[in-house]
Amino acid sequence: MRRFDHPLSGQSLGNQTTVSSFHFGLPGARPKVYIQASLHAEELPGMLAAHHLRALLEQAEQQDTVQGEVVLVPVANPIGLAQRMDHKPMGRFEFGSSENFNRNYPDLADAVFARVKGRLGQDPHHNVALVREVVAAYLKDWQPATPLHALRKTLVSLAFDADLVLDLHCDCEAVLHIYTETPCWPQIEPLARLLQARAVLLATNAGGVSFDECFSSLWWQLAEKLATASLGNEPPSPLPQACASTTVELRGETDVTHALGDADAKAIFTYLLHMGVIAGDTPRLPEMACAATPLAGSQSVKSPTAGILVFAAQVGDYLKIGDPVAELIDPIENTAFTVQAEVEGVMYARTNERYALADDVLANIAGSVPYRTGNLLGA
Repeated sequence: MRRFDHPLSGQSLGNQTTVSSFHFGLPGARPKVYIQASLHAEELPGMLAAHHLRALLEQAEQQDTVQGEVVLVPVANPIGLAQRMDHKPMGRFEFGSSENFNRNYPDLADAVFARVKGRLGQDPHHNVALVREVVAAYLKDWQPATPLHALRKTLVSLAFDADLVLDLHCDCEAVLHIYTETPCWPQIEPLARLLQARAVLLATNAGGVSFDECFSSLWWQLAEKLATASLGNEPPSPLPQACASTTVELRGETDVTHALGDADAKAIFTYLLHMGVIAGDTPRLPEMACAATPLAGSQSVKSPTAGILVFAAQVGDYLKIGDPVAELIDPIENTAFTVQAEVEGVMYARTNERYALADDVLANIAGSVPYRTGNLLGA
């Protein structure tokens, strides 16, 4: 194992923050997997899973069974981890800019299109290597202006050439669920099986340029741009989906136990075995615990009015249209308003607050019929 500490530029005088990465296997070996935890810094289950996964990777390296390369960043957001207000952790938005730490990553396809257009041939392996080379040059030229931008550059620079990217998060109160782009689903499905995800949300460009989509969208978007540019001329250069990336939501914020962290780490390690990153017997995959559904079919259950929030449904419940999700109690007017499910599916997440204002998001239900458009991600 090799450890690297990456200082973030743009810090205030007398202050220095670093991101630490741990590297297993030979540099440049394939497949390369990048795994990070707690980009939303108050979401700690992934950090604990990374702690347990590190021990498994260290053991594998001692046994000389790491065939690929694994980069592990157990604390992906030291900036947010240090942010507190009124004694509460505030790790989702950066204080200086109010930006979500998991939004506004670079559009790599747009950044490199002009630099690779006309240079790609008919060998897909050569094309992938060339695109990665151009992305590396783009990232080298990126001059971050703030610590937040420096954090983004550091994380992207560690992950841009990975074949697989796993971004470990959690929700407020939730069952384990996964977000991934549709082109990545064939490669991510074994992970969903091993983690026994209760919901899988698929989209192609969910909006906001989240960390995981920064890498997967590079390939399908660049392939589309090249195909459009070649219309009427020679056939487009083949460009495979060279990176599968996913956001894994490891249940809720308080689901921080060694039992869960160890189980999640073992599931991820087994996935690495399945993908050939670690040498060993190919594991038998369990059945899926759910069907994949479109993110555009997911209902964000919102409160129509303010009130005390009393849930009628638990995370993991399968709801039908019209089933009660929660009640909003107004103790002044002595009224109760029932909020109902508008789609059929698993309620995979809900807020951990128990007082709601009008238009607050209370819960999410994984519907199977797409009906939403535009930016599909929350704040």
